[in-house]
This record gives sequence, C-alpha cells and structure tokens, in this order.
Amino acid sequence: CFHFLWGGGYVIEAAKRGYIAYTNCTSTLAEVVPHGGVTATLGTNPHSWGFPTTDQVGFPIVVDWATSTVAMGRVQQLAREGATLPPGLALDAQGNDTTDPSLVAALRPFGAHKGFGLGLIDELYAAYSGGSCPTFRGRPEGAPSGEKTSSTFFFQCIHPDALDCGGFALGRSQGSNVDKVLRDVMGHGNAAAGAILPGELESRAAKASEAAGGIILSQAEAEEFRKIALEAGAPCDLRPIVR
Repeated sequence: CFHFLWGGGYVIEAAKRGYIAYTNCTSTLAEVVPHGGVTATLGTNPHSWGFPTTDQVGFPIVVDWATSTVAMGRVQQLAREGATLPPGLALDAQGNDTTDPSLVAALRPFGAHKGFGLGLIDELYAAYSGGSCPTFRGRPEGAPSGEKTSSTFFFQCIHPDALDCGGFALGRSQGSNVDKVLRDVMGHGNAAAGAILPGELESRAAKASEAAGGIILSQAEAEEFRKIALEAGAPCDLRPIVR
C-alpha cells in the first residue's frame, strides 16, 4: 500500500454527511528531513480536517496539507511542466538546496520545527496503532525480516451533536453560532480584500469538473497519462474541453 491519495477527499465526503472529520497518514516513502536534520526520515505525512459548513458557506470547509514545505506530488507536477521550485523547500541528493524539481531528493518540513512536529504526529499515531519505522516503509528490500513496510492511516469522525453544549451566546443554536464565527473571521474587510475560506477552491474545482463531465487535467498531466497508458498498453481517451 502506498498512499491514501488526497486526504481532503475523505473528510469532504464525511463533512457532506454532517460530520466533523479528521484523517492523517504516514506517506510510504521517507522524503522529509526533521527540522535541523540532514537525512529524510519522515513521510510528507498529510493532515486533513473537514467541517460540515455547507449550510453556512455553501461547501464543507476543508483544511488539508502535507507537513513538508511542498507535497511531493506538486514537485512531480512542476517537473512535468518544466517549472521551478521556490528556494528553501527541497534538497538534492548531496544535501544542497535545489530549485530544480527533477533533482529533488528530500523535502524540508514546512514552518521549520512546527511542520516537523505535525509530521511527527502522523508517525506517532502510526507507532501507537501498529505502524513501524518510516525508513522501512516502501522499501521492503532493506527492511529486516518480519518488519512492516506499509503506510498507516488514521480516520476520525465526530458528530457535531457530541460537541453541542447548548451554551452559545445570545441563545444562538450551534449552526447559527458557526455562521456567526465564520462571518466574523471573513468580515472586517477580509473577504472584500480577497480572503477565501479553505475548501472554496476545491469546491469550485469540483463544480467545474462536474460541469465538464469529468476531471479537468492540465495539458502536462494529460500527456503524462497518455505516456503511462502507452507503457501499460491501455486505452487513454482524454478529450480537450470545448469552451
């Protein structure tokens, strides 16, 4: 087992069903160095939270990130598209900073010690629930006999009723209180200045894909799929969007 794909997708589906959801996973390959370290001993280890806020804002709020400076999938996307990375995000095989995505051998944790701590949380959830050493994951040929080399996934759903203490100000209900808080956060000129809530871009993308009748890919992504399909001897019917 490699990776559970996009954690945000799981928590969005749970949030659509009315749950507050959280998930994390230990990414299969150790590709992130600890803060202050030189060797990759952590996965990119994402965290994802979803909140049932469709009634308040029209979509589930979803907070989703890898604990590295950038997701390795994004590095691979930039390499396909011939783009460069901002400095300070990644290291090459010699441990030097690189902005060339094709030379990336390891990633730094985002936010220095903060990202390291968040990535370590995933490793600890895994350690407590049956996972093993991150440097063994995805590398069975280098692991001792009997060691586990697969990823560990953690999922949690909480129904909002479990958090409803009934003590909201001015007699507000739980839902109206959530609405009040979000309006306060996005008010005071913030939304007018361009601030958006986490999950809004994902909601727009989902609606665009639905309108197009399928997942929208960049030209570079489409070419990569065609290449993989050709190598696998599989059909690949990707059609350009007619605007």
